[in-house]
Amino acid sequence: MARKRHSDEDILKVLREIELKLTAGDDVASAYRGVGIRGATYYNWRKRFGGMGRSQLSEMKSLENWSR
Repeated sequence: MARKRHSDEDILKVLREIELKLTAGDDVASAYRGVGIRGATYYNWRKRFGGMGRSQLSEMKSLENWSR
């Protein structure tokens, strides 16, 4: 099985950085390119983690562990 390149916490940091770039006036493509990811990766991460904070991430992880 392939290893994950980014941890969930790292993904949240990258999404937050992109959000800040968008707020500063950058367009979406230059924002995700600026942090070094591709468009498909950005949209997949945003679909999975969009709007989620650290507390919600830890809650999601605990629910995933509980269901196993």
